[in-house]
Amino acid sequence: MTHRKWRDLPWSQRTAIAAAGAVQTVLAASAWWDLARRPADRVRGPKWSWACVIAVNFIGPIAYFTAGRVPPRAATTGQSA
Repeated sequence: MTHRKWRDLPWSQRTAIAAAGAVQTVLAASAWWDLARRPADRVRGPKWSWACVIAVNFIGPIAYFTAGRVPPRAATTGQSA
């Protein structure tokens, strides 16, 4: 197996790699931002463990957003049933 250098890759592959890197960066940054500002009682499990999970490419931030956060409480209207 030969290693290809960045400059040897076609433009389309370089663009795809750069786009994937940008998506990963935005996903991780937004997940860490949310985790830092979310109260601990609104996170499933310890916050430090979710901070580590978020570092895992693509899967970590998606897992945090889908399983790590406790959904907001239902708003009460003040009416009795």
